[in-house]
Amino acid sequence: MTERRRPGIEWQVAGADAGMRLDAFLAAEGRAGSRGRATRAITRGQVFLNDDEATTADAGQRLAPRDRVRLWLDRPGSATRRSSARSVGPLEILYEDAALLVINKPAGLLSVPLPRKAEEPAVTDYLERHLRSRGKQQPQVVHRIDRDTSGLLVVARSEEAYAKLQELVRERELERRYKALVRGRPRSWTGRIEAPIGRDRHDPTRHSLDTDTPREAITHFEVERLLDRHALLDVRLETGRTHQIRAHLLAIGHPIAGDPDYGAAGRYGLERQFLHAARLAFAHPATGEPVDVRSPLPADLAAALARAEGGPDPRR
Repeated sequence: MTERRRPGIEWQVAGADAGMRLDAFLAAEGRAGSRGRATRAITRGQVFLNDDEATTADAGQRLAPRDRVRLWLDRPGSATRRSSARSVGPLEILYEDAALLVINKPAGLLSVPLPRKAEEPAVTDYLERHLRSRGKQQPQVVHRIDRDTSGLLVVARSEEAYAKLQELVRERELERRYKALVRGRPRSWTGRIEAPIGRDRHDPTRHSLDTDTPREAITHFEVERLLDRHALLDVRLETGRTHQIRAHLLAIGHPIAGDPDYGAAGRYGLERQFLHAARLAFAHPATGEPVDVRSPLPADLAAALARAEGGPDPRR
């Protein structure tokens, strides 16, 4: 039986549909199109199971008779599973299972300890305590983000999961998306930057195209919003070199706002670069099921964006 409600379309499970996976149910009989489209609707927060927003973990759930499934394609869902989020020190755990965690890192915190800053806490310090209390393995950060960049990191809980997640990174099958506020207005709505980078010849603390140690680096961007003299970009990493986004955007004449090292410091009250790791999407290393986690802008960046949208910064 199908009935239309506002918002979305709702079905009640009956007959042969009982026992189907949620994603298969949505894909059947043209309800959401293909299995892939059904999965994307779930990860976007556009599917509800018995009035609760379905998460990526629910995609494989077997449906019971009289379960209600609602598809709301007009909803701009978040798919971050924030209802189950919990804090470990300054970290927010947005996704956790036996193989991995996806955490939200605040700006100002190292991803992993550095030898020259051994006394400075890092993500792994907090997660080691969290997992040790539960008798689990030592966490391994699969990829890094800069200390003053906020946002999402995936952390493996076993050697096997770490190896498989690293393979996804190498094969460019772990999607990493960032929000970046940049100076200037790009000439095209989308772009691909392909330029090898490495440690800068003249400043060893920076990475640039002017290097003796070039490594392949590819960055994609899409303009999300045009402002007075800036633009908010959705940036996708194809490779993951140190400072890649910062160096690449500077190279095309659009440095990141608030970045003291790459040419655009001190705007809109920013005390660090406006760069936030906003989305991670990948196939689960153990099950192959899609994992898609998103993080909204933190308070400092949201406030800076609001100032930028209000017009010229009087402190320029």
